[in-house]
Amino acid sequence: MLAGFLLVVFGLTSLILQMVGAQWAFLRFLEIPGRLFAFVAEIIMVMAGFIIFILAKTDWNQEREESGEV
Repeated sequence: MLAGFLLVVFGLTSLILQMVGAQWAFLRFLEIPGRLFAFVAEIIMVMAGFIIFILAKTDWNQEREESGEV
């Protein structure tokens, strides 16, 4: 869950920083192929973070019981 949260936070803040012309020092390698690649990679970071966060919060045992699989 922490990994998903960090991906969302760093992805969103890097998008905001990119709008004002700044960037995280440890994410500079994303700018090497181009700004469009960096933008898409940051969007993917945010989406992956949300997916990881949701999957971590899901109670799989309860889901199985509700669907009738035991």
